[in-house]
Amino acid sequence: MAIQSLVASPIVAFTILLTVIFAVPPIFEKLRLPGLVGLLIAGVILGENGLKLLNSESDTIKLLSDIGKIYLMFVAGLEIDLEQFRKTKNRSIGFGTLTFLVPLIAGICVGRLFNFSWNASFLIGSLLASHTLLAYPIVSRLGVVTNEAVTVTIGATIFTDTGALLVLAICVGIHGGEFSALSLATLLGGLAIYSVVVLFGFDWAGKEFFRRSGDEQSNQFLFILLALFLASVGAQVIGVEKIVGAFLAGLAVNDVLGRSPVKEKIEFIGSVLFIPCFFVDMGLLIDIPAFLKTLSSVWLTVVIVVALIGSKFIAAFLAKLFYRYNTAEMLTMWSLSLPQVAATLAAALVAYQTVNPAGERLINEGVLNSVIVLMLVTAILGPVITSRFATALQVSEADLSTDSLSTWWESHETEIDEEQQQFTVVVPIYNPQTQRYLIEMAALLARHESGRIVPLAITKALIQMDDPQLVTALEQSQKRLKLAKEISQEFDVEVAPAIRIDDDAALGISRASRERNANLVVMGWSQNTGFRARLFGSVLDSVFWSAHCPVAVTRLLSSPTTIQRILVPVGDLTRQTIGAVRFAQILADVNQAEVVLLHVSDRKTPPALVEKFTSQLSEIVTKSQLQVKTNIQTIKGDDIARVIIREAQAFDLAVLRSVRYRTAGGLAVSQVTTQILRALKCSIVLLGEPHS
Repeated sequence: MAIQSLVASPIVAFTILLTVIFAVPPIFEKLRLPGLVGLLIAGVILGENGLKLLNSESDTIKLLSDIGKIYLMFVAGLEIDLEQFRKTKNRSIGFGTLTFLVPLIAGICVGRLFNFSWNASFLIGSLLASHTLLAYPIVSRLGVVTNEAVTVTIGATIFTDTGALLVLAICVGIHGGEFSALSLATLLGGLAIYSVVVLFGFDWAGKEFFRRSGDEQSNQFLFILLALFLASVGAQVIGVEKIVGAFLAGLAVNDVLGRSPVKEKIEFIGSVLFIPCFFVDMGLLIDIPAFLKTLSSVWLTVVIVVALIGSKFIAAFLAKLFYRYNTAEMLTMWSLSLPQVAATLAAALVAYQTVNPAGERLINEGVLNSVIVLMLVTAILGPVITSRFATALQVSEADLSTDSLSTWWESHETEIDEEQQQFTVVVPIYNPQTQRYLIEMAALLARHESGRIVPLAITKALIQMDDPQLVTALEQSQKRLKLAKEISQEFDVEVAPAIRIDDDAALGISRASRERNANLVVMGWSQNTGFRARLFGSVLDSVFWSAHCPVAVTRLLSSPTTIQRILVPVGDLTRQTIGAVRFAQILADVNQAEVVLLHVSDRKTPPALVEKFTSQLSEIVTKSQLQVKTNIQTIKGDDIARVIIREAQAFDLAVLRSVRYRTAGGLAVSQVTTQILRALKCSIVLLGEPHS
């Protein structure tokens, strides 16, 4: 009895949830299964059919699950890349229509085949019509996001998710009671007006607020959360399910947030807390006896899974015929549109919990359980197929030819008067241990480009400008700048030291580099401090987000003038990779050093594809005007990080890219990059693009 009362405590329930969210997903990911599967299973084990430690009817679970459900749809709206959608708008709408209508029709047929009502059948169709870009990290890692077939599929998500949620809103409204043509028209009219208010009103209000609030990230974070919950409440007021409002809110503030740090914080909170709570609650709702009973008549589940996989394939095949895509592009489009997670699960739960006055649910336990099985199957199958066929995709030749003709920073220059177009490297200095090598690195690059360096000292602002602490800090900054100037003069390069008083060190660096129209920011981190702790969620991370130009974060173990062998791991042919190659070649040109481009390919990758990749990489190298010894090395291996770490032992410097990619619940740092940074014993330069 005492144990039951203890378990009923909201604090205890929340503690159990946190323990599950912390411990379970990593275990399943090591087994190469989605972490979300682990959360579902944990919910089953801890629920009424297991240890009875969590109750889906408790206020704590209900609240966290409801927030997780609307957060899931909000993040789904945020993750839709509107820029990509605009680039291929017509084809995205075309494929979106196909991959929405074909599964919708297939789902309706399945519903009628199993004697569901027309309303329930349409709802089942809408559950199959949406998709979640679960395999986006794979195409991002392979560097094929700019391939048209991929951008079209990404753009189609906005159409499928919106359409599925509209069908859900109508079906829920019809199931809720007496429904006439007038009430349907009223619902659709109210939904149309509400959508316009949210999409345009929130977009305008958000841009105005962000413009006026400046750099107050805490207030911006609260504003976005308020927009989410206002949109959800507004949807309920007009008689529409709240997840529709959450999705529209995500679309509305998408442009407002862009790629700002606030967006990452919003998605981070959802992906580590609220969304996992929703999946645990889904597990709590699974009634094991009923689940086994529905699966014993396995035909409903089998037909739903087959209908989804088949209809998504037909949609991709039709897109191939209409837009003349090749087989690899068709299969990639199919695999990207397969996973049914975010909108599907949220909508299924809403439909299951919708009860009409007669006490009948919109969909029964059999459909809900079949949808859960569908999620498990497609969440595993989709990424596997994507990783198999996306390797055959290539970035367009136009992109490659344009990128290969310019150095990295030239693409970031703006049209300003000739005097300000001088190549400028901004070097924030603070740590005396790293200052000399940092200045040397910047001076070498600036001298090569006939430019200048700007040693920058940031001093923390105080309320009173005559505060003794500020005066002391300014004196220390002057001493550091004097040393920086002396080092720079050894390299016979123009130097323009600068001090900036600012409340925020990262924004001070970004503002100063923007004011001087910098082409590059060179920063350092102490080798005595853990890299992830210093970079991600720190000053360096904020500079990556806010800088207008490329940023080079360095860990130099010796003077840059002594570097003779430079390693550049090359996994794709994107502009960022080519920028890393150019950076290494310029540094090698200064020291008469050698550059080795290392490509680690999967053992399953066909030799013809590896040869084609090497050929394209060789063409990019030969187009460089720098006469630098550059070799290309290809190695087959399943563990990319381990191969790079092993090969790097023979090099003085490794030039890496800062790689971040989207996940179903937010952003994550490339695990390959993280492993390499931890293990490398040589000097490192980590290059980041603006907003990376």
